[in-house]
Amino acid sequence: MAIAKMRKLKIAAMSYDRDAILDRLQKTGAAEIKECTLGDELPRLEIDAGDLRSSLAVSETALAALSGEVSSQDKDKKVKDGELKDGFEVSYSDFMDAYKTADHEKEVISKISSLVDDRNHTANEITRCQRILKSAEIYKTLEEPFNTYKDTSRAAVKLGTMAKTSREAFMEAMKGIELADCKVLAEDEDSVLLAAVAHKSARDELDAALSAAGFTPCPYSGTQTGAEFYAATKAQIEALQAALQENADAFYALKPEVKPLKVYCDYLGFQLEKAETSGKFAATERTFILEAYVPAMCEEMLTKALQEVTGAIYIEFNDVAEDEMPPTLMENNPVVSNFETITNMYSPPNAKEFDPSTIMAVFYSIFLGFIMGDIGYGALMLIGGLAIVIYCGKRPSGLKNMAAIFAVGGVFGIIWGFLFNAFFGMPILGTTVLPDAQTARWGIVGIQVPAVLVIALIIGCVHLMAGYICKAIQCCRRKEVGDGFFEGVVWAIFTIGVIIAIIGVTDTAPDAADAGDKSYTLAYAGGIIAGVALVVAIFTAGRHEKIVGKFTKGFGALYGVINYVSDILSYARLYGLMLSGTVIANLVSTYAIQFISGDGFGGAWIILGLVLILVGHGFNLAISLLGAYIHDARLQYVEFYGKFYEGDGELFTPIGSKHKYVYVAPQKQEAAAPAAGKAGAAEGRAA
Repeated sequence: MAIAKMRKLKIAAMSYDRDAILDRLQKTGAAEIKECTLGDELPRLEIDAGDLRSSLAVSETALAALSGEVSSQDKDKKVKDGELKDGFEVSYSDFMDAYKTADHEKEVISKISSLVDDRNHTANEITRCQRILKSAEIYKTLEEPFNTYKDTSRAAVKLGTMAKTSREAFMEAMKGIELADCKVLAEDEDSVLLAAVAHKSARDELDAALSAAGFTPCPYSGTQTGAEFYAATKAQIEALQAALQENADAFYALKPEVKPLKVYCDYLGFQLEKAETSGKFAATERTFILEAYVPAMCEEMLTKALQEVTGAIYIEFNDVAEDEMPPTLMENNPVVSNFETITNMYSPPNAKEFDPSTIMAVFYSIFLGFIMGDIGYGALMLIGGLAIVIYCGKRPSGLKNMAAIFAVGGVFGIIWGFLFNAFFGMPILGTTVLPDAQTARWGIVGIQVPAVLVIALIIGCVHLMAGYICKAIQCCRRKEVGDGFFEGVVWAIFTIGVIIAIIGVTDTAPDAADAGDKSYTLAYAGGIIAGVALVVAIFTAGRHEKIVGKFTKGFGALYGVINYVSDILSYARLYGLMLSGTVIANLVSTYAIQFISGDGFGGAWIILGLVLILVGHGFNLAISLLGAYIHDARLQYVEFYGKFYEGDGELFTPIGSKHKYVYVAPQKQEAAAPAAGKAGAAEGRAA
């Protein structure tokens, strides 16, 4: 439950060694480049990253086009070979050797770009031809060539379409025009195709009548008939569609290039990161100076690695200044490290506070198991979580972390399940350690309260007490012993008094002969402890303030008891979620058993019972997990972290640790550098 101590690394080296040094820093996974602190003494190193940025953009555009096309075809062909899945493992040497295949990848990118252009052009042509085909459909019965309908020296000839609703009015108008006639050649649901002719002296009258009727002149000409033009257009569409399919096949033939192209894109991303990071360096004509944050445990390893690159290098390590906030690298065991995801979703701890992930992980797991409270559900969580962890492999990921959290919660779910004697909602043991969640009641000063609710509130008090102890630890680490005692220890003692008082006023307290004869010894003892602690808290709350401030701070401490009670009541959600899941599980199991084993029921009812078990318990498990995950996290964020946690930290992000598509596996010799593995894990959790 510690945060790695950070040191500041300063390197001065020759400019021609810059790339090699940055590559080695990336290989160690132990250095986060920071802005050089030399101020205006030296200019910043200027690297033109425009070409790299452009190359990366073009490469990722091509990759997106190829992945999208292959993905759509894989879906149709039901090909599931994982070719498109991100996060596949690449060795460090293969990743760094990606430049060797740059020419090939550029050819692939060029081919993809050409295919994209061809596809877009073909698709546009198909759309254009389909529009022509739709408008030409009414002409497909026309047996004369289009150029048959053209003006002569003595007559005006018009071929075209108009709406059916305008035909009658147009016909009436034509009757009033001398030396004019028209003929309907074809019609469909909405339009009519007609040819109109008039003597040249009546051209204007014909044009006016056609215009009033919304006449659309025929857009086609030439020696083709309407039928021939329609058939030719249809054939052109079919040819274009065939070309589009050939284009798709050419895309799919490039499927083996997806993975190499992803490696190449991430490699370009690293080269771009190096170029952009170099802007933080100070530089002279022939040298550069960089500064970085490095975990103290990696100093020796990193020094040795850099000296292997070049002898013309100056390396210096210094402590981080008091007013400087370095990045955060949490040091936890493999189990607890999964719970860092929960903390980081709220806010990563800053580097100058202690990491609460271990304590939070214990309570998170206890609460998760309490809410599930069932041997069967706990076993499913454990088995399912471990299966996902194994499936995810070595690479850290958010899914893998969450599965591990549920697996640990499953262990506690099994434990609570034994304590509550519940297996998929049904009792399987002869006795039960804890009261029944649905029926058991405890009397508190004469009021009957669900027994498990009281247990949940007591667990919540323990959680709050842990928060105050963490406050004391936080202050003592900063040599603020007085604040740690009065703001942490005193309130922890107050919480202990509250716990004893709650136990003392229940009918199950050890000083009670029966429900009607209680001496409340424990309740009085707890009340005295809590009262004394509260008085101390009130009179010391304003110890750093002046006279008026002492009074207001003291009153604030007294008023804070209301918030304290509210915090305790928040843990009632543990009981509520646990009870709802238990009731549903019991109902599902009860009905399913009746269907399967009841007299007079046939095979269909047995099948129904089995389906009810699978669907009912599956649904209940999913809903319970969702509620447990959200509300458990809320109790950590508000009730627990609210007592001491500062947060606002920035996670340690070594140079070259961010990859969009691949997971670069650390080399064996790097295993001695804990920061390298932790940085990779942090990247996976962030992803």
